[in-house]
Amino acid sequence: MEVLKNKKTLQDFIERQKEMGKRIGFAPTMGALHNGHLSLYEVARNENDLVISSIFVNPTQFNNPDDLAKYPRDVNRDILILENSGLVDAVYIPEITDIYPEKAESHHYDFDGLENEMEGKSRPGHFDGVGTVVEELFRQIQPDNAYFGEKDFQQLAIIKKLVEKKHLPIKITGVPIYRADNGLALSSRNQRLHEDRREASKIIYETLKKVNDWFRVITVPEIKERVVDIFDHQHGMKLEYFMIADENSLKETDFFYRDKSYRAFIVVVVDGVRLIDNMHLD
Repeated sequence: MEVLKNKKTLQDFIERQKEMGKRIGFAPTMGALHNGHLSLYEVARNENDLVISSIFVNPTQFNNPDDLAKYPRDVNRDILILENSGLVDAVYIPEITDIYPEKAESHHYDFDGLENEMEGKSRPGHFDGVGTVVEELFRQIQPDNAYFGEKDFQQLAIIKKLVEKKHLPIKITGVPIYRADNGLALSSRNQRLHEDRREASKIIYETLKKVNDWFRVITVPEIKERVVDIFDHQHGMKLEYFMIADENSLKETDFFYRDKSYRAFIVVVVDGVRLIDNMHLD
C-alpha cells in the first residue's frame, strides 16, 4: 500500500494509474478507522481496479472547536489498519495546505435545501465544510466511484447533490451502516465512551427498531412521544432530536404517504459524546 503524503505525490500517482486505464474507487475518512470504514473498502474492492483512502481531519466542518480538538487522531494506527485489511492500494494523507492553500475556509453551497434540514439546523455551515473538502478531494483524486456510509445519511444525500450540481463524472454509492454486536452504529466518536456507556447506548438502535415496528401502526406524533419517553428514562443520555423524514427531500413529516419512502433519524448525547443513527422504515 502506498502512503501519499502531499498533493504532488498524489498527482504523480493518479497520473500513472489513469495512463494504465485503471478504474479508481475512493472513500475519504477523518481517520480513527474502524470496521465501518473497512466495509466501504470491501464494496469498493469489488467494483474497481484501484482503491484509495484518505485521512484528513477537516477543520471547516466542525462547529465546535472543542469537538475538533478532541477528535481522535492516530495516523500510524490507521495506516496499519488499512495495510492489514488488504483492501486499499493507496492512502492520501494531505497537509492542510494541500486542501486549503491559503486559509481554511469553506465555499458556500446550495444543496437545494438539503443542508437546512436536521444536522444543518444544529450545525450551521457544517455542510459547506463537507462540500468544500469532498469537492477538493474529488478533483485531486479523480475517482470513478466514491463510497460513503449511510450512518451519515444526510451527508450522503448532500454529496450526491454536490456531484449532480458540479457535473462531476463520479458514481456515489451508499454503504449500509456497520454496527457493533449490540447494534450501536460504529463511529470514531465511540472511542470517547467508556465500555459500559457504549453498551448502554445500544438503546439507540433498539429504539429505532421499535420505531420501525410502530411505523404505519400509530401516528408520527405518537411515535415521537414514545421515543422522548424512552430517553427521559435513560441516565446520562440526552435526546437532541428525533424525527421521521422523507428519504428524498429529508423534510420531516407528520403523516405517512403510501407512495413515499421514510427514514427515522436520531441524535443522542451520551456523556457529552454526540451519537447519530438512522434507519430506513419498511
